[in-house]
Amino acid sequence: MIALLLRRFLGLLFTLLIVSLLIFAVMDLLPGDPASIMLGTSTSSETLSALRHELGLDQPLILRYGRWLAGVMSGNLGQSYTYGVPVAGLIAERLSVTLPLALMAIMLSVAIALPLGVLAASRRGSIFAVIATLFSQISIALPAFWVALLLIILFSTMLGLMPAGGFPGWNEGFLPALQALVMPAVALAMPQAGVLTRVARSAVLETMHEDFARTAMAKGLSSSAVLWRHIVPNALIPILTMIGLQFTFLVAGAVLVENVFNLPGLGRLALQALSQRDIIVMQDVVLFFAALVIVMNFIVDLSYLAIDPRMRKAV
Repeated sequence: MIALLLRRFLGLLFTLLIVSLLIFAVMDLLPGDPASIMLGTSTSSETLSALRHELGLDQPLILRYGRWLAGVMSGNLGQSYTYGVPVAGLIAERLSVTLPLALMAIMLSVAIALPLGVLAASRRGSIFAVIATLFSQISIALPAFWVALLLIILFSTMLGLMPAGGFPGWNEGFLPALQALVMPAVALAMPQAGVLTRVARSAVLETMHEDFARTAMAKGLSSSAVLWRHIVPNALIPILTMIGLQFTFLVAGAVLVENVFNLPGLGRLALQALSQRDIIVMQDVVLFFAALVIVMNFIVDLSYLAIDPRMRKAV
């Protein structure tokens, strides 16, 4: 077991190293010069060369990559060209919005999809199956940003119950900040809940035909006991896999919803850095997104060992 975990962890580190190299190389190929953007097109060549030297942009690619990687490993993510502040502080500030938003959205998605998918699988042909099918089809078909606009029209413009956008900050109080994230979380959760409902239904249906499920029924256990004590726990692996993928998508892909609600999240930071050619911010944010995906996959792999004794015996 320990040897397996060590191999997985070393593989995680190696993957992160390769991904960081690819990110740095791709960012270096993007057109435009950060120094020119910072100083403007009318600046003299001497001033431009001096700034490029100060930023280290005149050094060879491998040296710049090594310096950047050393800074990332030590926690020093560099200085933003546009904002003139440490990138680590920018990411932490924006993550304080994006991370709670993603957590709220994934919890809402699971709370809707898991019961609906399980009931649809265990009661085929019932009203639960019809509701699950309709909900899944409709929620997947509706883009998250369109759901966000509908929520603003209904709950902000017409009813005046929720703020239409903006984020007051956690220092203004927990409830006002939480209230500002409710509608964005709902908008993000609806399409994910539709996908997760289908995955949960398919996983439970497949597990219901396993030998251990029929054996449990033959022993005289009630249908409810067999479902929740035997079938659902054994159907969790594909469900957990999908939840892990959805969480990383919600953190990295919430930029459209963040723009609709004017939230200062991590996705908006990446978009702004791209438009302003702030390479160091772009590199660090993209590396954070990639690391999040890799680490989340590692955590999901570990969860397999926790919920499935057969996998623990296999290793």
